[in-house]
Amino acid sequence: MSDPLVKQWLTIVGLGDDGPAGLANASRKALDEAEVIFGGPRHLDLVQAGNRGQPWPVPFSIDPVLAARGQRAVVLASGDPFWHGAGGSLVAHLSPDEWVSHPAPSCFALAANTLGWKLEETLCLGLHAAPFARLTPVLAAGARIICTLRDGRSPAALADWLTTQGFGPTTLKVMEALGGPRAQVHSSRADTFHLTGIAAPVVAALQVAGSTGLPRASGLPDDVFQSDGQITKRPIRAMTLSALAPRAGELLWDIGGGSGSVSVEWCLAAPCNRAITFEPREDRLINIRANAERFGIEHRMKPVLGRAPNVLAGQKRPDCVFIGGGGSQALLDHLWQVLPEGTRIVANGVTLETETLLMQAHAIRGGYLMKVELAEAGPLGSMRGWERARPVIQWSVTR
Repeated sequence: MSDPLVKQWLTIVGLGDDGPAGLANASRKALDEAEVIFGGPRHLDLVQAGNRGQPWPVPFSIDPVLAARGQRAVVLASGDPFWHGAGGSLVAHLSPDEWVSHPAPSCFALAANTLGWKLEETLCLGLHAAPFARLTPVLAAGARIICTLRDGRSPAALADWLTTQGFGPTTLKVMEALGGPRAQVHSSRADTFHLTGIAAPVVAALQVAGSTGLPRASGLPDDVFQSDGQITKRPIRAMTLSALAPRAGELLWDIGGGSGSVSVEWCLAAPCNRAITFEPREDRLINIRANAERFGIEHRMKPVLGRAPNVLAGQKRPDCVFIGGGGSQALLDHLWQVLPEGTRIVANGVTLETETLLMQAHAIRGGYLMKVELAEAGPLGSMRGWERARPVIQWSVTR
């Protein structure tokens, strides 16, 4: 019978492919006493959960676990429940005295120990429920990456994707069922991938070779973005990112997103950075979404259709705001009213009207105002000359 006085009702158990044999006594005790056991079908079979077993719903949801509050419950997770596992999702809805976790070695640790790779020098990514494009920001010749994959067909698909991205010489170490009696390790180049019959659970370790990958500095080439021509050009974008000064974990409001190039580079600049990109034209939202997906940051960029300031209502308050289009006195006044102190604001303009607006804002609010004029060499008959771009005025201030 359930004991309603027991506060610690949930035990999260990290399970390896060796099943109960690899569990510590505390994990075995929790399983013996459990009234209900949640996990994937493979995990439930490994511990012989029987009638107590409840497989995860499809699509995945933690609601059945939360509904079991008050019963003695166990959640089975692969290896370390808090490294690309269900642990973090669960405890976000629980108080600290409701749960305990007993981890096992993660698949990343098992893979590193199998290959002799230093884990602290290896990138670890969960691609079992994410697109391969999440690799885009981190792929570089010489990098070592360990990633979880969805199923036995995924290694071939990953190899094909790597080849199309210019990383065909990459070596893939494909590892099946690590930590258990079925463990196997296979090796192949991406562009000559030939492995078949791969069984889940599967992990791939990449020794990256081929292309040099994305540069780490701000100001990516314009042609890597999908655009209708409405894009902050590379030199101005680099200057803008410098003024925005992204820091890890910060949120950007990108007002007048255009192609979303500033939002993309904001998210690439620091870990866990997020952006909400406001754009009044629906056709441009297509480009914004495509660029977010291209760089594997669609989970950190939120495109929103609408015109500021009205569209800003109800949105999470940002750490920084960029106004790349649609600047007006009404917008600046609204931002000054609703943004908390310490919020950074950067506004660019190319029209005479915007220049006047930003000059007046600088006179009233202070901050830093500059004007940039750029020219690039181009053909002039049989010779060369300077092709001047429109001057850009930039105002940056801290609220």
